[in-house]
Amino acid sequence: MSWSNQPINAREFFKLGQEYEAKVVTIDREDRKMSLSVKQLSKDPWSEIEVRFPEGSRHSGEVKNLTPYGVFVELEEGIGGMIHISDLSWTKRFSHPSEFTKVGETIDIVILEIDKDNRKLSLGHKQLEENPWDTFENVFPVGSYHAATIVRRDDRGAIVQLPYGLEAFAPIKHIRKEDGQLAEVEEELTVKVIEFNRDDKRILVSHLRYREDVEREAEIEVRKEKQEERSRTTRAVKKTQSSVEKSTLGDLAAFSDLKEQLQGQDEDNQGDEPTEPEEKE
Repeated sequence: MSWSNQPINAREFFKLGQEYEAKVVTIDREDRKMSLSVKQLSKDPWSEIEVRFPEGSRHSGEVKNLTPYGVFVELEEGIGGMIHISDLSWTKRFSHPSEFTKVGETIDIVILEIDKDNRKLSLGHKQLEENPWDTFENVFPVGSYHAATIVRRDDRGAIVQLPYGLEAFAPIKHIRKEDGQLAEVEEELTVKVIEFNRDDKRILVSHLRYREDVEREAEIEVRKEKQEERSRTTRAVKKTQSSVEKSTLGDLAAFSDLKEQLQGQDEDNQGDEPTEPEEKE
């Protein structure tokens, strides 16, 4: 019925009473049977697959079927291929392709590989764009802080969305807030990147580590302020002591001058004492 390698329901393909053209393929005189072919009335599109759909070329096709591991896309009648679920997006992880597309939609693809013998094409969608993970490694280095929104959460942890649409994973204990409650879906947190794996396209983040860093920095700041306060106090005491010492020395010098002055006056007074008059005979 078709050059396509996808299963076809004859009830959907044919209608009772309708006439079709077909090619006689085999004849069995004894059993009075013959096999017919509709598809062989047209040229096998796979005979020139490398010319019409070379590897690396870009095309659009219709989503025909969804499976847990990928999306089957028909490029034209008899020509189709599979997009593996991991080739749908560079940044998002889907538990099922239905989260990304639906049957009947048109999707853009890139031809990744041709298996002519088995009449299969490997397709990709994320390959339409350059791999952004080369850049992400500089944007989200280990130890950096970022705003994140909880997208999904289960008993193991949460999927959070980082800037630029990138998704990361946070273990369950790492999304506990300061009040002891776990962050809810759609709640925004500040997280710290604790692991970046470019090859596996995996990022681990933690709100807990961010809170610990904030508390540690607060303690350091408090200690710094106390140290500065002690330094200010020490400087003030030294300044006061210096002022007191200068004042005391000044008082002593004034007292010494006064003492010398008084001593000088006493000596002058002693030199001016009157002598007793001589008695007359």
